[in-house]
Amino acid sequence: MASNIKASFVVVFVFVLTLNAFIGGIDAAGECGKTPIRTAAASLSPCLSAAGNASAKVPPACCTKVSAMIKTSPKCLCAVLLSPLAKQAGIKAAIGITIPKRCNIRNRPVGKKCGRYTVP
Repeated sequence: MASNIKASFVVVFVFVLTLNAFIGGIDAAGECGKTPIRTAAASLSPCLSAAGNASAKVPPACCTKVSAMIKTSPKCLCAVLLSPLAKQAGIKAAIGITIPKRCNIRNRPVGKKCGRYTVP
């Protein structure tokens, strides 16, 4: 259990470092409102393992963050998942787009397109 927590911390730490390394010039076209996409992406750091592995358990903190983002700016989640920043961090958009369903978020935008992906 402690090794899982330590591994999760390392993953989040590496994700944040990766974010800082690739933030230059990476912003969506206002999909996240006044929030820069790098800030929106950083807020989803608890989702990193689940966004790269379809069989990984989605942490409750990730579900909370994704649910809040869907309520305030559903297009922002898509913008983050499709951003070059996410790709550099190892996030797979096809897997990341399944997180709302894996979290059992009821108000997810089912059937909406996110790039070439459809929200399940």
